[in-house]
Amino acid sequence: MDFTEQQIERYSRHIILSEVGVEGQEKLLNSKVLIIGTGGLGAPAAMFLAAAGVGTIGLVDRDVVDLSNLQRQIIHQTKDVGKLKAVSGRETINEMNPDIKVIEYHTFVDSSNIMDIIKDQDYDFIIDGTDNFAAKFLINDACVLAKKPFSHAGIIRFHGQLTTYIPDNNTPCYRCIFKQPPPEGVVPTCREAGVLGVMGGVIGTLQATEAIKYILGLGDSLAGYLLTYDALDMEFRKIKIKHNKKCGVCGDEPHITSLIDYAQPVCDLSTGTIKG
Repeated sequence: MDFTEQQIERYSRHIILSEVGVEGQEKLLNSKVLIIGTGGLGAPAAMFLAAAGVGTIGLVDRDVVDLSNLQRQIIHQTKDVGKLKAVSGRETINEMNPDIKVIEYHTFVDSSNIMDIIKDQDYDFIIDGTDNFAAKFLINDACVLAKKPFSHAGIIRFHGQLTTYIPDNNTPCYRCIFKQPPPEGVVPTCREAGVLGVMGGVIGTLQATEAIKYILGLGDSLAGYLLTYDALDMEFRKIKIKHNKKCGVCGDEPHITSLIDYAQPVCDLSTGTIKG
């Protein structure tokens, strides 16, 4: 593609990187990333992917902006309160970078629509920015069945975690680590436990990093690892995880061949889920 003078200036700090260059920036502009949830995780992920020049970004969210969101969901502003989050997200992205095509999906994902959404633009990478176990297991199973790479992440209080799944690479999926959702009421929600606002920025930006590296074919991803972050101790831990041959969706004899809608309250993620 022929870059305009404005694009050359906009992406100059990428282009001068030998690992990216003109060809890498062209890959980004031709790439498509789907972000499910435009909240604490999806907001910073979307903004950095748009700034980086990811050409098509899908935003999936049926929720509207609430004043309590603004403490961490930086893609939204006070003037956006009451507006659909996907609309607010698209407006912020296009104000920042008019190169980006934003596809809005004003819905929550469930077993009846997630495959159609994933296949709609043949997305290259999926980011799980949701805040509940039901959606996280659904996204995992859909991406495994559709053979799509994705980044899982979650935050609560002062803790965060993320991992990356890459198909056809014998890497563990979310179900390899967590077999099924915990019983309702066992894990507190973010509304009950709270969350430090910047946690979404730290972890969501790492999700965007994983997407960009995958698109460019750079470095090592978090496939096969769970990265945890404790903001109080300022400590990252990278924990090796193994592919579970008995996993219900990606194991040697998978028994989950269709998508499951779990009932689950919003905004919950356990911390300290893996010891060692």
